[in-house]
Amino acid sequence: MKKIKEKTIQEWIPIQTITKDGIIKLKNNKYIKIIKIIPINYNLKSDLEKMSILNSYKIFLKTCNFNIQILIQSKKENLENHISLIQENIKKEKNKYLKNISEEYIEYIKNLNSTKKSSTKEFYIIIENEKNNKKDYIESEEIIKNELKENYFKIKECLARCGNSTEEISNQKQAIEILYSFLNTRKNIYNEEN
Repeated sequence: MKKIKEKTIQEWIPIQTITKDGIIKLKNNKYIKIIKIIPINYNLKSDLEKMSILNSYKIFLKTCNFNIQILIQSKKENLENHISLIQENIKKEKNKYLKNISEEYIEYIKNLNSTKKSSTKEFYIIIENEKNNKKDYIESEEIIKNELKENYFKIKECLARCGNSTEEISNQKQAIEILYSFLNTRKNIYNEEN
């Protein structure tokens, strides 16, 4: 019976390098850029505003004549600092009624957090460069980075019309942190539950 060679994590993940400016080069020689989206609260908008936002979003999708991927990541809130602050205030409080309310509030927060109703969502758009597939045409890394930057500005402008702001992931550390959070979701979930 042949023994199957197991792949290492480095072989499994398609990332070749992450540049200083946060652009990720994949093993298939494609380059990607991550953009963080700071969303608006759509539910608080009037019907007219909602219609305007949806029309702007349609224009955004039509404008993107390049590959994009929209990712949403849910994260459970870490409320330990908030809870410890309340516990410190409970120790100082002399009124038993207020102490009782504070302790009940802590239990409420813990229950809310354990049922994942206090999670936050982070939104990202990943853009990929469009390379010319001719064998004799090789794009330099600088040209690819400029194309990704241009596409970022298109996205930024279009989403601003929807009311959203964007944050360019423009350094290696930020890109690594985002990739780590996506690749280690099970570990993060385990740590939050313990």
